[in-house]
Amino acid sequence: MRKQRRVPQRTCIGCRTVRPKRDLVRIVRTPQGVIQLDVTGKQSGRGAYICPSRACIEQAFKRKLLEKALETSIDTETIERLRGEVAKLQ
Repeated sequence: MRKQRRVPQRTCIGCRTVRPKRDLVRIVRTPQGVIQLDVTGKQSGRGAYICPSRACIEQAFKRKLLEKALETSIDTETIERLRGEVAKLQ
């Protein structure tokens, strides 16, 4: 009899719900300081998980939750780029 594999859980920074890692999108601040979407979930750097829904993304930007999670300030241009990239995933 095989053991069932444990599904990794992560918390969305927007709505604070715990969901399987695969259901969330990872945004990462690379060691070079670039903020980008991490589709593989394996890029090195400081990461934060968020639901791929518009409401969660807007909440994270409005309350500066993403900036707190990534421990850096994010400019407007980067915010717009991330909004567009996550919108494509929906």
